[in-house]
Amino acid sequence: MQDSFDVTTIIFLALAVFVIWRLRSVLGQKTGAERSPFKPVDRSRTEPQARSEGDNVVRLPGADRVQAAPSPAAAAARDWRGIAEPGSEIARGLEAAVQAEPGFDPRAFIEGAKAAYETIMIAFAKGDRKTLRGLLSKEVGEAFERAITERERNRQTLETTFVSIDKAEIVAIEVRNRVAQITVRFLSNLITATRNAEGKVIDGSAETVVEVPDVWTFARTLGSRDPNWQLVATEAGA
Repeated sequence: MQDSFDVTTIIFLALAVFVIWRLRSVLGQKTGAERSPFKPVDRSRTEPQARSEGDNVVRLPGADRVQAAPSPAAAAARDWRGIAEPGSEIARGLEAAVQAEPGFDPRAFIEGAKAAYETIMIAFAKGDRKTLRGLLSKEVGEAFERAITERERNRQTLETTFVSIDKAEIVAIEVRNRVAQITVRFLSNLITATRNAEGKVIDGSAETVVEVPDVWTFARTLGSRDPNWQLVATEAGA
C-alpha cells in the first residue's frame, strides 16, 4: 500500500509540474507589449522590401493560396458583409486585391493582422530587434529602433499585458501596380507600465486596463511568391 501511494504521489507531482510549466509558457507569450509609444510613421508608397528566407515574418493567412480567377458573375456576387459595405471604396479595393491575387481572403487577412499586431507590439516592448526586422518596412523599422534605443539609454523597462483585441477592421485599401496597402484599425485592451532604473512606475499603471486604438497599414506585392506582409505605417487611432 505504501509503495502504491508513493508511485501515485510521484505521478501527480509530475503532472502538476508539467501543467505549471505549460501555463507559464503560454502566459509568457501575452506579456511585453505597450500602447503606441512611438511616433506615427507616414505610409510608404514604395514596394515592400524583399526579405531573405531566414527573416522573421508573420504569414497572414490566405496570401499563399492558389486558386482560379473568379468569373465576373462570381465577383459581382461576392459577399463582403461584415468587412465592407456594397459599392464602397473598401469593397472596390478588396475586389481589386482578389483580381490581382484570387487566393486573397480578407477575413483571413484580418485574423493574420491581429496576430501581427500583437507580435510586433510584444517584440517592440521587449526590444526584440530580431523579430521586428522582417516585419517592418525600413522607415517603420527605423522609428521603432529609435524608440527602443532611447528607452534603453534611459534604462527604462516595460511591463505590459495584452488583455484582448476587441476590434480589427479594414478602414482603407489601395492596390497600385499590384502592391496592396491595407489599413487596419485596432482596438485593444492592455495593462501597461513603464518603470525607471529604480523600478518605479513613471508612466501607465501595473494594474489598470486601458483601451488603446491604433491604425496600422500593411503592404505586400500581390501575386508574388512571398506571402508575407510588412508594416509600412502607424498612427494613433481615435
